[in-house]
Amino acid sequence: MSLTTITVTLPERLYRRLQSLAQGTNRPISEVLVASAEAALPVDSGPTGLPPAVADELAAMRQLSDQTLWNATRPTLTPDRLSRLDDLMQFSTARVLSAAEQNELNDLLAEYDRSVLRRAQAFALLSLRGYPIPDLNKTETI
Repeated sequence: MSLTTITVTLPERLYRRLQSLAQGTNRPISEVLVASAEAALPVDSGPTGLPPAVADELAAMRQLSDQTLWNATRPTLTPDRLSRLDDLMQFSTARVLSAAEQNELNDLLAEYDRSVLRRAQAFALLSLRGYPIPDLNKTETI
């Protein structure tokens, strides 16, 4: 990766915020500034392999507040919907699902996948903003 050096004039209040975040995360100010720019700028326009609506939703998350991103790290499927998803997955290993069950399973899987993508994006953006991210292997959330 090539680097370009630039000189940027910042308002004192912004510099103090960058300095405080850098000290709090034990990183140089330049690294915090680069991570902040990465989090604020739109993703490259190359193909993502995601449906356009999902790609747009994930890209728009870059503009959300820290608190809204923390809220987005929570699972969005209700316990009842997760239970139904689990039931349908188990049924599918034991028998052929009816057309209605297969459609329901597909819908629940799409909803689950979108929830996982949304949560992953929120965690990635929070990490870029300097927040420590919990080890999800040690939590009970899905």
